[in-house]
Amino acid sequence: MPIPIYEHHITVLPSDIDENEHANNLCYLRWMNEAALAHSAENGWPTQRYVDFGASWFARKHTIEYLAPSFEGDKLVVRTCVSDWHNIRSTRVYRFVRIRDDKLIAKAETLWVFVNLSTGKPTRLPREVCDAFVVVDAKDV
Repeated sequence: MPIPIYEHHITVLPSDIDENEHANNLCYLRWMNEAALAHSAENGWPTQRYVDFGASWFARKHTIEYLAPSFEGDKLVVRTCVSDWHNIRSTRVYRFVRIRDDKLIAKAETLWVFVNLSTGKPTRLPREVCDAFVVVDAKDV
């Protein structure tokens, strides 16, 4: 049974802190990627399965809206889901919530394109990949 909304737990580490004394912007991008990979693996599609299949996801566009900073030691949950499928692409949304006060600190999304690994060109999403995920309306995350 596919997991519609995946919860990826992280702790902000000292190495995540930048010169402004909060988690660096690049950390959010890394956490987005980690959450997406973990969700995919939980739904039966770990990285190696894509490689064996001969196609994988490539990011086309990321957007992140920062609503509040996170600091060293903060425990966060990244809630993520697939919000649509369209032939060769998919949108994945993310919500970053600080656990101690349940505060939404960032919203993000990634436009992913499914690419044939031997040709480097976008390819149609196969039914078995689409069937492994539940499409969730972004407002429900």
